[in-house]
Amino acid sequence: MKRIDDRPAPVLLLCAQAVVWPGAALVRGEVPSAYALLVAVLVAGPVTAVLALRRSRPVTALVVVAVACALGAGPLPVGATAVLGTAGVALALWTVATERDAFTTVVCGVSLAVWQLLYGLTLHRLSDRDGLDLVLTALLYAAACGAGMLARRSRSARRASDDLLRRAESERRRLPAVERRRMERELHDVSAHHLTAVVVTAGAALGLRDRRPELADEALRFAVDTGHEVTRALGTLRAPAPSDSGLPAPEERLRGLVDGFRRIGQPVDCAIDPLPEGAVADAAYGIVREALTNVARYAPGAATTVRCRYGDDRTDVVVTSGAPLPGAPAHAADLGGGRGQGILRSRAREAGGTLTTGPTEDGGWEVRAVLPGRMAGVGDRPGARGYRAAQVTAAAGLVLQPLLPVLAIRAEETPTGSDVSAGVLFALLAAAQAVTLLWLRRAPRVAYGALGVLALLWPAAAATGGYTGPVLLPPALGALATCVALASGGPVRAGGGWSRSSPRPLGAPVGQPAQGRGELRERPRRRRSRPLTRPVLLAGAITVHTAAVTTAVLDRGTGAPAWAVATAALAGTAPVMWAAHRVGTLRARRAQATRAERDGRLGALTGEAVRDAWAERRRIADGLETTVLARTAGMVAEAEAGRLEAAAERAREALAAMRALLDAVRDGEAGPALRPQPTLQALDLLARQCRAAGREVEIRLTGRVPGRLPAAVDLAAYHAAETVLTTGGEQPATLELDASDGTLTLTATGVPSAAHPAVRERLAARVAALDGALTTGPADTVRLLLPLAPGDGEERER
Repeated sequence: MKRIDDRPAPVLLLCAQAVVWPGAALVRGEVPSAYALLVAVLVAGPVTAVLALRRSRPVTALVVVAVACALGAGPLPVGATAVLGTAGVALALWTVATERDAFTTVVCGVSLAVWQLLYGLTLHRLSDRDGLDLVLTALLYAAACGAGMLARRSRSARRASDDLLRRAESERRRLPAVERRRMERELHDVSAHHLTAVVVTAGAALGLRDRRPELADEALRFAVDTGHEVTRALGTLRAPAPSDSGLPAPEERLRGLVDGFRRIGQPVDCAIDPLPEGAVADAAYGIVREALTNVARYAPGAATTVRCRYGDDRTDVVVTSGAPLPGAPAHAADLGGGRGQGILRSRAREAGGTLTTGPTEDGGWEVRAVLPGRMAGVGDRPGARGYRAAQVTAAAGLVLQPLLPVLAIRAEETPTGSDVSAGVLFALLAAAQAVTLLWLRRAPRVAYGALGVLALLWPAAAATGGYTGPVLLPPALGALATCVALASGGPVRAGGGWSRSSPRPLGAPVGQPAQGRGELRERPRRRRSRPLTRPVLLAGAITVHTAAVTTAVLDRGTGAPAWAVATAALAGTAPVMWAAHRVGTLRARRAQATRAERDGRLGALTGEAVRDAWAERRRIADGLETTVLARTAGMVAEAEAGRLEAAAERAREALAAMRALLDAVRDGEAGPALRPQPTLQALDLLARQCRAAGREVEIRLTGRVPGRLPAAVDLAAYHAAETVLTTGGEQPATLELDASDGTLTLTATGVPSAAHPAVRERLAARVAALDGALTTGPADTVRLLLPLAPGDGEERER
């Protein structure tokens, strides 16, 4: 990202100051005194040097420039510090706005303006001319602050956009590997935990069948139930839920895990604190599950303690087991694959913690993990509030400094009149316009109306204050704020596009019968006020300021007829307002094109990442079908037939197949050349990629959504979800899928970009291919209705 090189600016200002004084004086034949030249050099030298170093210490540079110019203005003739005292101070203030936050900028700008006002009050009363000078100076400072803040905002937006694209590119390359590690870890955890429990239970029942024959029946039932649980868990592994909203609380999951090990004869005591949903809870659950599985495998029957303490600074997860019982057979000791310790450490590391394992003094084993606590990630800046207070205190001290002579020396009383200076009225109107501009984005209709009213008050202020200067200056100052508003490209509608606040509805609303599939229908909605458009604003601005100029000229007095004055005012006002309107339109178009380009690149990166990760998932899922799941089904069949030894052998074979599959997962290629198209089962990957790119996405599936959808509906629904979630916007989004009356309903909220015509066309094409319906509205909601029964559109698709 390139930045304009403005390093020569201080030298150019010094040259301009030399041309104004003493250059102009020498041309007139006036030779400045040596004393004046010396003072000018002592002022201009430090000011130029400080301005050259202004980016490293912008606030200090502003204070030095303002004080030096103020001190030099006294002994030097008029104009000796004109350029450095105006353009130099404005440059320093602009640098503060570009390099510091908005609070510091506002404090510096307001303090500087008030300081100059009080400095003038200590020397003489505020006359009409002085008040006007104050208004012009304040407008200069406001323009410098506004331009600097706009430059900083644009630079921050570009930097954020570049960072977002870089993060998305990094995640695009990382997501397939993350998905492979996730499936490897979950496959290991699910299979090892459940199948090891079957082997341990079957081995104990076979060893005690002469004394306790009833244990064999319990072991057979356990093998059947566990086999079904493995099948369900591995099915979830192939198509995980995109949201954790349906899962129990982390504390309940951990206690359920402990109860499961107690049922297979493992004595476990636990002390578990409530945990919040998130990476820490998932890591704690995985660590406890793997540690208890290893205890059941290598030390069956040993007393075990699980402790999970959730604190402010850290979360301690400790699993401690006693020494193996003498004579207790370890039926599953030979089933380990050597991956458990690595998986434990990877879980802790991904959650931001550490893990240690080792033997205890009594011959047992301990697994200890230290994970982040509840205060992790909280951006606490203890010095921020004190820093703000110090800024305000320093600014107040600088502002009150000119009043010290007034407090120390009793000034001669001067008569005061009741008339209000026009300069004071102008200053109040300028301040009101500046405050109004701050509300332009939050309440554009109110802000534009207030600017119009304030513009009409400038001629009235000139007449009330007895202003005798140039007649066009007050309405011109009033028009300046309107030009800024029009050129800023505020949140209004262009001639034909729809703003975020009022998307155009398409299709039929949910719950109403369709009048013909494939149609895009207008959705009935409540009556609402029409949004502002740029042509309307332009016409209103021209009308208001033409009236202001006409009123100012007629109040001053003129021999021309009123219609001639109004015509001349219109001829002068219209080009100025049109130019500001044109600048705002071009800025809005450029910003929209930039966003569209960024959204296109972001959508492409997200799509590529999901497709690569989906291909990786399908490759591993295909291996599950022919290895672990097939042998698990054989274990269930043997257990249902009453053959406990054969069921235990099938469980061992399933564990061996799981180890072989894990080796293939780790050493295999990234996927086939032709990647399969993602379906709704890849929504969790889409949500994960969106979150990695900085957007919070929640996906909800109701219980009415069928497990298997028609292929065309499945593909169309996924691509529609990808379109609405990847086309712009950083605000949180929610995607909900429901099915009723033979129709799949996809509702997305928090997606204002879905109202854009290009996005609507893409969604409409997806919907029309299946004879569905599409609606948009309210402001950030889009709804798709896809028929589940094959129709003509699906036949054409085939």
